[in-house]
Amino acid sequence: MSVDFNVVAEARKDVGKGASRRLRHAGKIPGVIYGAGKDAVTLTMEHDSILHHLEHEAFYSHILNITVDGGVERAVLKDVQRHPAKPKILHVDFLRISEVDKIHMNVPLHFINELEAPGVKAGGLASHLMNNVEIVCLAKDLPEYLEVDLGSLDTGDSLHLSDIKLPAGVEVPALSQGADHDLPIVNIHTPRQSVDEEPEAAAPAAPDAES
Repeated sequence: MSVDFNVVAEARKDVGKGASRRLRHAGKIPGVIYGAGKDAVTLTMEHDSILHHLEHEAFYSHILNITVDGGVERAVLKDVQRHPAKPKILHVDFLRISEVDKIHMNVPLHFINELEAPGVKAGGLASHLMNNVEIVCLAKDLPEYLEVDLGSLDTGDSLHLSDIKLPAGVEVPALSQGADHDLPIVNIHTPRQSVDEEPEAAAPAAPDAES
């Protein structure tokens, strides 16, 4: 992978709502790292640093280097809690990775050659029904994103989960659950035309008073 993300954190012992509130007032956020057969460790991180990382799409599907009190652990981002009304991060969860255990991750879909699709050239619209998909793989096989090629789609055509070209070692677990779970991810359709309202019929003329 072409990008390395390094997260600097400190282990903390004070937990609870009060402690978390004090951290946030100081410009920091609480978090936790767990998994790989090791004990969970509660963390403290700089809020603005994490917020900056989260601006990058790749941060959500990358192997991250988490530096905790001088030691480095490799992990993936598993959960982000955000403030419902403010651009604030409240809490982050990291999952340690191992070389032998497969991980479940959501990775983004990148739709390519949309403008070259015959259906789009003919005036159709491409509807992206999914923006990401759950995959399972070893950490070494984790892709940053998956490409979906729309270049051959005509109006009325669609692509499903099974049409995604997966890298070696990567699986889509939904496909193992049967054909009903092979959901559409994109289709090309004719845009709905606005229907002109019919002009109202003219009101009948009032009868002449002398008739």
